[in-house]
Amino acid sequence: MQVVILCGGLGARLREETEFKPKPMVKIGPHPILWHIMKHYAHHGITDFVLALGYKGEAIKNYFYHYELLNNDITLELGKPDTFQTHLRHDETGWRITLADTGELTLKGARLKRVEKYIDEDTFMLTYGDGLADIDLPKLLEFHKSHGKLATVTGVIATARFGELKLNGNRVQAFMEKPQVGSDYINGGFFVFNRGVLDYLSADPACDLEYGALEELAKAGELMVYRHQGFWACMDTQRDVDYLNKLWERGKAGWKVW
Repeated sequence: MQVVILCGGLGARLREETEFKPKPMVKIGPHPILWHIMKHYAHHGITDFVLALGYKGEAIKNYFYHYELLNNDITLELGKPDTFQTHLRHDETGWRITLADTGELTLKGARLKRVEKYIDEDTFMLTYGDGLADIDLPKLLEFHKSHGKLATVTGVIATARFGELKLNGNRVQAFMEKPQVGSDYINGGFFVFNRGVLDYLSADPACDLEYGALEELAKAGELMVYRHQGFWACMDTQRDVDYLNKLWERGKAGWKVW
């Protein structure tokens, strides 16, 4: 199982942080939010990541390229550049990470389409690089396989800032991005897709995921919802950053399942 993580947005509402780094690199505690998302997937045995990069994507490439240096103790001897010893301090072993540049101003649908060549199987996962949850991923995958449709979106309970899901049982009748009037469940990310979803997308930079593909999938009866009533939060503003850091510092990080 692979997971594509959308890491390319500008993060305009978080300009205090994103002027200098991409939003997925904004830290919660000592690690960027992207690390927290990946730890969640890895906890459930999903360690094959495809990161769709865009705005300041080089910062994410540098972070993982130097990951062993940054996250381990090391011993070196000056004047002997070949004498370098790493003392392992982390357990992020076996992670396979594909870092793909999908364009600085590309919308989410095109980002996914542009990493299609790195997706190996018919079923794969996708999520945003700024959302956290304690979702039971094996149960999410089991639900997706049970209904036989092309796409599953995780519905979470939050404010109406996000895409509203109009439901009929477990089938999504309509997908409305950021409506004026909210409902109980909104788009929380943590998708499971079959490759057929990619046929709804193009590599055109203007191809979005929510406005377009998810709306069309809902109209075709191919979008189902997995209802999650546990922890969910996103990092959209500085207030969100402060809130998530307080949870981490107090040992009340609801997304920390590992």
